[in-house]
Amino acid sequence: MIRYALKCPHAHEFEAWFSSSSGFEDQQTRGLIECPMCGATEVEKAIMAPSVRTTKGKDPVAETHRVMAEAAYQMRQHVEKNFDYVGEGFAKEARDIHEGYSKDRPIYGEATPQDVKSLIEDGVPVAPLPVMKPVVPQADVPVMPSPSPKPAGSSKLN
Repeated sequence: MIRYALKCPHAHEFEAWFSSSSGFEDQQTRGLIECPMCGATEVEKAIMAPSVRTTKGKDPVAETHRVMAEAAYQMRQHVEKNFDYVGEGFAKEARDIHEGYSKDRPIYGEATPQDVKSLIEDGVPVAPLPVMKPVVPQADVPVMPSPSPKPAGSSKLN
């Protein structure tokens, strides 16, 4: 496994693990690597300090990443089970709820960065969810299951 520091065109920096440098290049070429802050798929390697393990045993950084990935997955599962999916109408519905035009309830969906900025500027409480897009697994890399996409026209998860 190899860890890379990555950055998107919006200067968001994050780390990701890959089975090899060619695994990174393959996923980068196919647009499968996505910035967790803004969703941009145009990512590149950032400068990073070398990481040399000086003790034997479990790699604490890898374990931290595993725990964080599991927490993000569990959070996403909770949201999908307990919130109303409003799809691309998220910005309008969030604003309508905030202004009292729609029933107050937890929702999730998609929004453009411009819509999110406008919602935040207007005091509408929003937060990004971890992106859980399906990834084509490689033979030597275990992949956490991704939630199935919500069918068009659906408004409530079971």
